[in-house]
Amino acid sequence: MKKKVIILLLAILICSDLVQSQTNYRLTNEQNAWLLKANRHEKNGWIYLHIEGTARERGFQHGYLLAKEIKEALRVMSEVWHYQTALDWQWLVRKGGKMFTDKVDAENIEEIDGIVEGMKAAGVSTTRDEIVTYNGSTELMGYWWPTVKDTISPNSRDPKKQSCSSFIATGSMTADGSIVLGHNTMSGFYYPLCNIILDILPDKGHRILMQSVAGLIHSETDFFVTSAGLVGSETTIGGFFPFDEKGTPEFARMRHATQYASTIGEWCEIMKTGNNGGYANAWLIGDINTNEIARLELGLKYVGFEKKKDGYFVGSNVAEDLRILRFETKTSEMDIKNSSVARRVRWKHLMTENAGKINLDLAKEFEADHYDTYLNTTTPDLRTLCAHPDLDSDVYSVDLPFSPWGTLDGKVIDSKMAKQMSFVARWGSACGIPFDAKAFLEKHQQFDWMNGLLQDRPSQPWTLFKAGEDK
Repeated sequence: MKKKVIILLLAILICSDLVQSQTNYRLTNEQNAWLLKANRHEKNGWIYLHIEGTARERGFQHGYLLAKEIKEALRVMSEVWHYQTALDWQWLVRKGGKMFTDKVDAENIEEIDGIVEGMKAAGVSTTRDEIVTYNGSTELMGYWWPTVKDTISPNSRDPKKQSCSSFIATGSMTADGSIVLGHNTMSGFYYPLCNIILDILPDKGHRILMQSVAGLIHSETDFFVTSAGLVGSETTIGGFFPFDEKGTPEFARMRHATQYASTIGEWCEIMKTGNNGGYANAWLIGDINTNEIARLELGLKYVGFEKKKDGYFVGSNVAEDLRILRFETKTSEMDIKNSSVARRVRWKHLMTENAGKINLDLAKEFEADHYDTYLNTTTPDLRTLCAHPDLDSDVYSVDLPFSPWGTLDGKVIDSKMAKQMSFVARWGSACGIPFDAKAFLEKHQQFDWMNGLLQDRPSQPWTLFKAGEDK
């Protein structure tokens, strides 16, 4: 152990000298001590980051160790925003700072300030308002912007909202009667990479192990386990439109709930308090202490909630609560040509066919499933649980043929793994089909604006991650 500490100290001193030579910034003894408690390593396409301590310490560790990735993520967000709206990224930063910064709680702001400080120490300049806006970019671009865009940039492209395929099961549905949770993220291949495994050991509250994006204090893709015994995921409520500028940002509520809630009820109450309608999701939450699972559908005016100790919940971007579906969305729940409806039907098939057998291996298969319930064929396309719009020539409604978005990952966890603060994840796509950015753009030149944004996603194996793991 002593030898490892000496080696780590030498590495930090070398890194500190390098930063000083490039930026004239010398780390203080206090900052060096903070970095000794953190670690970063890479594995099968993922970047694992452990941070701990006070909010400022955690933020500094995060900003310093992921400065390169955060800088790149901000560049990507800036270019995507400008292409979609013809507006400058700093325009959105000013709007986001004014709308969100004073509504974020003191601890989350302190962690964000730490990220800014850590990035500065690593030679990358940013501001509190920029990191706040970046953390709230889904809410701003996908929920606030549609309410004002017609008076500012009427021909702007609506950002593609994140979609996901998720399930949670317990009791008679699973092989051992305990909880099993699976989730995959569906998003644009041109957005910042959601390949961060973030292990947070705060000085207050519960430890968190979650998937995230460099520079975010929340998950964004929303897959997590906490030392309180809570596991969770979400799927975006499709076609959702209400938004309240006066509410508390979703990203701040999610992080606070995940760090401080000890029960499903506590977690849901924190999420509902100050709800702004931003990033409206159907949350699938489990408590391994009670073997209970729940679905919280958080609209703006309407909230749906169900809890059970036997059964399952699924998510495919269709609201199940009729009030949310009819009053707060513009989504059809019956048109099976629509991806969300086709995936909803497929989930029901899989749950029925595998009742009493569901385990981690089946969860991996579910998240990688390629059965299209509209075509009744096994074809990786827009409508499959592991979605591949980039391979689909016959998409429906607002989706573009061969659009470069779809499933980015797969994650599964059961109660046994949750007790050990661990889960299994696969980067690239849940099924393992690789994505070659250069070949894609050569074949589909209508997306040439994405040059420099799209990145390769080679096939990667399922990989175990655990809170507290070392390099």
